[in-house]
Amino acid sequence: MGVHYYPLVNKVINYLNLRDKVNIRQKLSEETSFKKPFITIAREPGSGGAPIGRLVADKLGFEFLDEAIVDEIANSTKKRKEVIQAVDEKSRGAIDDLLHSLLNDEYVDDMEYVQELVRTILLYAHRGHCVLVGRGANFITPSAYGLHVRITAPYQVRVQRAVQYEGFTEVKAKQVIKKVEEERKDFVEQYFSKNIKKSNAYDLTINTEFLDMEDARDIIVKAFCHKFKRSFRYQALLK
Repeated sequence: MGVHYYPLVNKVINYLNLRDKVNIRQKLSEETSFKKPFITIAREPGSGGAPIGRLVADKLGFEFLDEAIVDEIANSTKKRKEVIQAVDEKSRGAIDDLLHSLLNDEYVDDMEYVQELVRTILLYAHRGHCVLVGRGANFITPSAYGLHVRITAPYQVRVQRAVQYEGFTEVKAKQVIKKVEEERKDFVEQYFSKNIKKSNAYDLTINTEFLDMEDARDIIVKAFCHKFKRSFRYQALLK
């Protein structure tokens, strides 16, 4: 990941440090020169977002980035992966950070995590030809160069999928879904001042209640090809 990425990374991080309630994507200049398109996928727990994202990446020959984002942050902060996973996509307060830092030498404070998250997502997006899953990636990256997708499904459908595929009881499935939903919503609100469910934050929203994963994949690929015309996609392949 080249040095030339860093002015863009530092610019966005400065906005976060200032807690400036701005649309980060609008602040990115055309001079940032994203040459290759990318895809971001936000997902409700139980909606199938991550496996659909992997299918999209396979179809397009793109890099799939979910756990790899955590790996990159762990490497850059020199923390164990389990430490980063413990704070991934979760909101926190200054008091919590102070207490944790006093009790745990390995703890990573919230702004250190968010800075590295922004850096990592922007570096991959700038490189392009990738599918970025979750973590507010659509609020960090410029809309002109990426297709921003949200995967959703009715609550009861997601609960039943958690029971069927994760082996949870229905009570446990409801608890897990509620917890993860709240953590992701609060994370985006705290650090990006955005509503994760707002429809105009995405180019495309897919309800997977009556769609299998291959159907959802094909819809995303078609939308991607429509947003980024053939000449741009082919030109990007040569860079």
